[in-house]
Amino acid sequence: AGRRAGAARDREDPVGRAGVDPVDRAREDPAERARAICLRLLAVRPRTRGELETALRRHGIPDEVATEVLDRYGEVGMVDDAAFARAWVSSRHHGRGLARRALAGELRRRGVADEAVGEALAQVDADTEAETARTLVRRRLRTAGGPPEAMVRRLVGMLARKGYPPGLAFRVVKEVLAEDERTAHVADQLDPDALAGDADLD
Repeated sequence: AGRRAGAARDREDPVGRAGVDPVDRAREDPAERARAICLRLLAVRPRTRGELETALRRHGIPDEVATEVLDRYGEVGMVDDAAFARAWVSSRHHGRGLARRALAGELRRRGVADEAVGEALAQVDADTEAETARTLVRRRLRTAGGPPEAMVRRLVGMLARKGYPPGLAFRVVKEVLAEDERTAHVADQLDPDALAGDADLD
């Protein structure tokens, strides 16, 4: 009878009378809540410290608690802005063709410090950036059409939206057009002043 009564009590109170449900503990303890929030976000994708700080603040976690939790996660390598920045630059440059200027803006908006941004962008030198721009233009040129001037504006505009400086964008477009006998005559007629500050949407 005693065992049956004890089993009934266990079903009613699965953590024991002296225990505390982990969910309740996380709800009551700001540090537990902070860890739960961070782990949930990190399970989806890597995050910068700045992104996690913003999320914790939005959930009402005191700043001193957030700092303690994030410092600990940094010590064990779960939050590493430098590694995040390197991976971000590699993925977004090679996958989306984004230029260094665009990549720097994205990283800074995620709270990455300038030093880490600079180190990550060192992976993409000027030659690499220019070659990526050429690849983008060659790919877009396969399906480009319309009047030559409009086509050039779209190509320059496409590069501009990916963060390429106007001078580089124009130079690359002219080089790629000159490579192909079908568009070489367009390259010969290009006027950079006519295109300055005027780029159409895709």
